Order: sequence, then C-alpha cells, then structure tokens
Amino acid sequence: MIDVQHWLSALPPGVVYLLVAGVIGVESMGVPLPGEIVLVSSALLAATGVVEPEWVATAAAFGAIVGDSIGYAIGRRGGRPLLVRLGRRFPKHLGPAQLARAEQSFARHGVWAVFFGRFVALLRILAGPLAGALHVPYRRFLVANAAGGLVWAFGTTYLLYSVGRAAEHWLKDISWAGLVLAVLAGLGSTWWLRRRAHRIEAADAGSGPEAAEVAADGPSAAVVPGGRSAGPAHDLDPVRTGDEH
Repeated sequence: MIDVQHWLSALPPGVVYLLVAGVIGVESMGVPLPGEIVLVSSALLAATGVVEPEWVATAAAFGAIVGDSIGYAIGRRGGRPLLVRLGRRFPKHLGPAQLARAEQSFARHGVWAVFFGRFVALLRILAGPLAGALHVPYRRFLVANAAGGLVWAFGTTYLLYSVGRAAEHWLKDISWAGLVLAVLAGLGSTWWLRRRAHRIEAADAGSGPEAAEVAADGPSAAVVPGGRSAGPAHDLDPVRTGDEH
C-alpha cells in the first residue's frame, strides 16, 4: 500500500480522482482489482494535502455506484453462466466456493447484501453482477447500492483522513518529545557514569594504605581487628611434630 500511495503522489490530483473512480468502478463490475487499496492510499494521501478528501470520496462513491449498476446490467443479461465464466477466469476470487458464499449471503439478507457487501471484499466484487443474475428489482438494488457506496466511500475516506491528520500531528509532537527525552537520557547517563567513575576512583584511593601495610607484614601475615598484625600464620597454629607425643 505504501508503494501505491507513493505512486499516486506523483500524479496530478485530477488523475488521482479519475483513477480512484475507474479502479473502484471496474472492480464493482465484477473484475478483481484493488479498489479498496486505492481508496485507502488516496485517503491517506489527502491527509498530507496532496489531494482533497471530498473529491476522493466523491470519486469513490461515483465509481462504486456506476460500476455496480453496470455490473448489475451485465449480470442481468449474462445470468449465472456469466458468473461461472468469471469464476473460471478468476478462480482465486470468483471461484465456485466464493460464488456459493455470495449467493448464500443474498439468500439470507436480500437486498441488504448489496449495502453491506460494499464493506466486504468478495461481495464488493460480486454484488452488482450477482444481483442482476438473480433478477433483484433494480430500484431496490439502486437504493441499497447508492446508500452502501456513499457510506463506504465517504466513511472510509474521512475516517482515514482524520486518522492520518491526527497521526501526522501526533508524530510531529512526539518527535520534539523524543528529542527532549533523548537529550535528558544522554545527560542522565553521562552524570551517572561520571559519578560511578568517581566512586570507583575514591574506593581505590582509600584502599591504598591498608594494602601497603599488609604487604609490609609479608604474604603470610594476618590482620586482626584494629589494624594490628598478628604475626606470621605459623605462630597462630604451630605445627605438631612427633617429638611432642
């Protein structure tokens, strides 16, 4: 999606609007295309000021409504055999299993499947052709199609636009906060390391005289409390010999 957004940012705004309407419209006719990715990328692009969110949403809604209507007409004329041929051409997206799930959704929810199908990847592709193949009355289809297209296009665009603007503002603030925290952390760690070094240096300096005194008494000398030498170790524990027995 980042690559799509980067690619869209290099295009003039008018071309972006046409591309949004075209990709979503062709997808709604029954051809698997990344319509939602294009819409999401364009909405996030609007958050940076490259394009206008109202025009992105209008283009998406126009493509969705017109594309679904054309898909309805194609499905109405071609019927189920057309859906089967589409399934053979796009087995990953429109295979028998996907078609069966879409038909089950229409059977369970009726025309509401057109409205809510706009928010589901599979039904977003199949809603128009399938409604036409199943001979759903066009007026009912058009109402559900228009309502779903408008809610999906404007809701998605402005939700992502708002999130993008908030994220941009938050990241701008957090960058300054991060800089301040980094400086404080650097100063704090430097102070702690210097204090630690001074403590080690002081400890080494304090142990100098004691070490010198121990060295003067010899390696076998013992030190008793008070700092006095107890003499050589063999004076404290004389070795017993056989003459004492």
